[in-house]
Amino acid sequence: MRSFITSSLVLGLASAAALPAGQHYPEKHPEKHGNKHNHTRLNVQVGDRPYFLVDDMDEGTLKEKLETCSEGPFKTSDFVFAHRGASLQFPEHTYAAYSAARRQGAGVIECDVAFTKDKQLVCRHAQCDLHTTTNILNTTLASKCTTPFTPANGTAPASAKCCTSDFTLAEFQSLCGKQDGANPNGTTVTSYMDGTPYFRTDLYASDCPKLMTLNEFIDTVDSWDLKFTAELKTPEVKMPFDGYTQAQYAQDMIDAFKKKGIKPERVWPQSFLPADIFYWIDNEPEFGKQAVYLDERVDTPAGYANATASLPALAKRGVKIMAPAMFALTKIDSTTGEIVPSEYAVEAKKNGLELVAWSFERSGWLQIGGGGYYYDYVKSVMNNDGDMYTVLDVLARKVGIKAMFSDWPATVTYYANCFGL
Repeated sequence: MRSFITSSLVLGLASAAALPAGQHYPEKHPEKHGNKHNHTRLNVQVGDRPYFLVDDMDEGTLKEKLETCSEGPFKTSDFVFAHRGASLQFPEHTYAAYSAARRQGAGVIECDVAFTKDKQLVCRHAQCDLHTTTNILNTTLASKCTTPFTPANGTAPASAKCCTSDFTLAEFQSLCGKQDGANPNGTTVTSYMDGTPYFRTDLYASDCPKLMTLNEFIDTVDSWDLKFTAELKTPEVKMPFDGYTQAQYAQDMIDAFKKKGIKPERVWPQSFLPADIFYWIDNEPEFGKQAVYLDERVDTPAGYANATASLPALAKRGVKIMAPAMFALTKIDSTTGEIVPSEYAVEAKKNGLELVAWSFERSGWLQIGGGGYYYDYVKSVMNNDGDMYTVLDVLARKVGIKAMFSDWPATVTYYANCFGL
């Protein structure tokens, strides 16, 4: 999924200051990592945020309906895909983020899959994001980064590039997670790392949040008896990488689930690369049935038109699930001014394609630019955070999406439970 791009004017209010190098704290979660017998169902909690959004909604029947569901009870829903865990407040792809997503009712939890120097699979949103999502620049491993840290100098912003493929699995596992963000005006490592977006928090980034390997992720989510979505991240290094081919990479991700006896119907493999989707359809058809084609072609008007026109052919090729950014599935009816399904959404349904949308709670405040990228085609009618639920309702009941990725699963869990999804 698309990363939040930090602006040159840093909006971070809380400090993501350097974590102690490689410091890990005593294990606090005895149920995690490999114990496949902890199938206790938690009492799902949605916290304060859904109520804040409902209170902020415009008056109308949707608000009234959501208000009737205020006291729950709430339960886990497969309509809710946890985007990088509960990454609105917890460092993404860490055990803490996944655990919070579980408590918030996500039925499906995501691991974005990248590979290390020794070709082991780990959970990272991008192959080369360690400099913004971990404490690596504050460790002795920083010198091994593809591009070591360079401070801002008044004419050029600060920069760094640290990739999973720069490090062995053991080195990766020595790192601590932090909120994704960087200060382009940073003149020191500490100030560069202090770039958490204004609508997130570093409150839960203490105690060296644990990074996850794909195997640890599978064991953990399996021990919770939940489901999986794993995105094969597009490599940022030339492939083959030291003899490691794209096909082997795609196969290794599926093999990780097969080796642990995970049934294909519990797994939604994802990729932005159509070749990966076709590989799974052709070579792992049981997993390929639920392969999710993440469609970034919609990011430009010409790309959106081409993507829409390609849907019949993709359906014939065996693709069953498409997943563009949520903005591409809605538009404003020029006659009524209402939010309605887009041409893409209509064409997808016409060709029997299921739809998954991304990503709820990724935009920041809707009163700033109407929510920006994620609400692009309807942002002219977005003016308060409660409008998020208006869009979700259109996506769920008019577009008919299969699931919604969310950085804060509780908000979608609330809606899903209210409407029996």
